Amino acid sequence: MSRDRLQTVQKAEEAHRQNIQKSLEHRLEVAKAKSDEKLIRQLEAEMATYS
Repeated sequence: MSRDRLQTVQKAEEAHRQNIQKSLEHRLEVAKAKSDEKLIRQLEAEMATYS
């Protein structure tokens, strides 16, 4: 794979990871507002995999 192509793929992967992280953070805020402890634990565990 060419260097330019590799850089493009890496940037896309990083953007995707950041979007997932932002989504999880938002979902966690909503779960906390609703005091949904089960969902909070699930989201925190999922966030740990993307950190």
